[in-house]
Amino acid sequence: MTGGDLPGRDGTSGTRGVTGPDSALARAEAEELAVEQALALVGGRNHARIQVNDRARSRAGDQANDRPRNPADEPAHHQAGDRADGRARNTADDQAGNPVGARANDQAGDRPGDPANHRPSNPANHQARNRADDQASRRTRSPANHQANHPSGNSANDGTWNPVNDRPHDRADDLPPDQLPSDPTNPHATSAYGTPNSPTPEHPWDQARALAARAGRRGVASVVRLSLDRALGHVLAEPLAALTDLPSFDTSAMDGWAVAGPGPWAYEEGTGLRAGGDPTAPLPDGTAVRIATGARIPADTTAVIRSEHAHVDEARGLLSARRPVVTGQDIRPRGQECGSGDQLVPAGTVVTPAVLGLAAAAGYDALPAVPRPRVDVLVLGDELLTSGLPHDGLIRDALGPMLGPWLRALGAEVSAPRRLGDDAEALREALASSDADLIVTTGGTAAGPVDHVHPVLAALGAELLVDGVAVRPGHPMLLALLAPEGPYLVGLPGNPLAAVSGLLTLAEPLLAGLAGRPAQDAYRALVHADVPGHPHDTRLVPVVHRAGRAGGRDHVAPLRYNGPAMLRGIAAADGLAVVPAGGVRSGTEVEILDLPWAPATPWTEGCFT
Repeated sequence: MTGGDLPGRDGTSGTRGVTGPDSALARAEAEELAVEQALALVGGRNHARIQVNDRARSRAGDQANDRPRNPADEPAHHQAGDRADGRARNTADDQAGNPVGARANDQAGDRPGDPANHRPSNPANHQARNRADDQASRRTRSPANHQANHPSGNSANDGTWNPVNDRPHDRADDLPPDQLPSDPTNPHATSAYGTPNSPTPEHPWDQARALAARAGRRGVASVVRLSLDRALGHVLAEPLAALTDLPSFDTSAMDGWAVAGPGPWAYEEGTGLRAGGDPTAPLPDGTAVRIATGARIPADTTAVIRSEHAHVDEARGLLSARRPVVTGQDIRPRGQECGSGDQLVPAGTVVTPAVLGLAAAAGYDALPAVPRPRVDVLVLGDELLTSGLPHDGLIRDALGPMLGPWLRALGAEVSAPRRLGDDAEALREALASSDADLIVTTGGTAAGPVDHVHPVLAALGAELLVDGVAVRPGHPMLLALLAPEGPYLVGLPGNPLAAVSGLLTLAEPLLAGLAGRPAQDAYRALVHADVPGHPHDTRLVPVVHRAGRAGGRDHVAPLRYNGPAMLRGIAAADGLAVVPAGGVRSGTEVEILDLPWAPATPWTEGCFT
C-alpha cells in the first residue's frame, strides 16, 4: 500500500495530493514502509530496521500530535494503519527470506518508549481508549492474554507470510490485539469445546525436546517376539545374548591343508574335508589332509597351510610349506567371536540386516522387540489439493505425501493420511476413535477462526504438555496427551518447513521413547558461514555436510530457501543446524540434528549454498 492509498479518517481510501495532517501521516508511514522493504530486500540487519521504525514512527507521532484528534475515528485509523504496516513488513520479509524480521519490527513498534505510541494526554483520546478497552474486556481473548500466550506476536509462518502458501487461519497470531476475531468468530471464545488447560507457553527449544523424549519413555514398553523375517527395523526389547559359542567348533579360515606336527607331511590323494562334513578322526603327526574354508578342524591339527603357500610333490606324495608354519595359523578356534551367554548387542538396538545375520548365527529364530509405534496422520485444511496444479486460492498438500515416509524412517508404523479439512467435529471424532500410539495433525494449531486443534483437545480433556516452542520456524507446535494411557498428539504447523521443525523437535524424540530407542548423543559441527539468528528464539536452519579440503576440518554449510513455507532447502539438506538466539559467526560450532536419510549427498553443492 502506498502513501496515497492509506485509509482516510472516515474509513475510505485516501487520495493522492491531499494535504494536511492525514497526508503527513500517510507520507511518514509510506516512507517507513519503503525503507523497510528496501532494507529487507538487500538483507539489512534487524537492528537497522528497528532504528528506521523508531525514526519513522517518531516523525509520524510528532506530526500526529500537531493535529486535532477525533476519538471516533482513531480506532478505525489505527486498525487500517496496523494492517497496512503488517502486510508490508511481512511481504518484505518474505521476499528477503528473513524468518525473523516481522517479530523484530513488531517488538520495535510495541516498545514503551516509542513516541508514536505515547502521545500527549487528551480527554478525547481517553474516551476512545476507554471504548476500545470496554470492547477488549468483552472478548474472551484479550490483548494481554494474546501477548502472554504468543509473546512473539507472530503466527505459524514466523514473520514470512506467503499469501499463496500460508493458511489464513495460521495467520491469526500476526494480527494486533485489537484486530483479533471477536466472539462470533474466535474459536477460543465461542467454541463449546473450551480451551485446554495449558502449561506456560513458548517452551525453550531444548526443554521442549527433552520433555517429548521423557514422555515417550514414561511407560513400560510391551515386548513381542518377531521372526527374523519380520524384525527388520524394530528395536530390541532385550539384550541379545549368544545362544552358542561362535564358532561352535574349530574351523578352517582358508582353503588349504590341515597339517599335524612338523613337515614335510604325507597326504593321501583324493581325500579331503568339506564344510558341513561329518567329524573325522584325529590327524596323526606328519600327515596332511585337504580342507575347505569353514570345515571342522580334525583333532590334533597343528595349523592350516593355505593352498598358495604349499608345495605338493605328487611323485613322492609329500607336502611341504613355502613359508614358516606357526601353530594355530588360519584356524578359527571355538568361541573366537563369542562364548555362549555373551551379550552381542544391547537393548534399544535397531534391528538392521547385520543384526539379523548375527542373531541367526548365534542361534535365534525370533527376536524380542518393541512394537513399532502406530501413528495416524490427520491433514487439516480446506485449501489443500491432492493432485494437479494450485489454482483459485487452493494449494497442493505437501505434508500428506511427506509425513508418512518421514515417520516410517523414524521407526513408526504409519496409516494412510486422512484429510479432514477444517471440520472441528470430524477432528474430534478422528481423535476419539484412534487406536494409534501417536496422532500427528498438520495445521490448525494457531488461533484463527478455523484453527480447531486447541478447542477440540479441550473438549476431549487432553493435557497439553507443550503449547508453543521458542523456535523458528514452527513455534505454534504442540504436544498433548489425550488420555492417561495415551495416545499422544503432536500438532504441527501448516507451513511445510515449520512442520519439519515440529517433527524434529517433538515427534522424533517422542517416537524414539515409544519405540525403546536410547537417546542419541548430540554432536556439533563447524558452520561455514555466518548464520543470522532470531532475536529471542532458537532457529533451525537446513545444512549440508562438507568434507574439509587440504587438511581442513569437516563442516556444514547453511542452505538457502529456508523460509517456513519452503521445502527446497530441506530437500537438499542432510541435517538442521540449531542456531541460538542472535545467530552465529562462521567457524562457530553448532549442534546438528541429522535427518533420517543422512549422510550428506554431494550433488547438492552449489545450487542451494
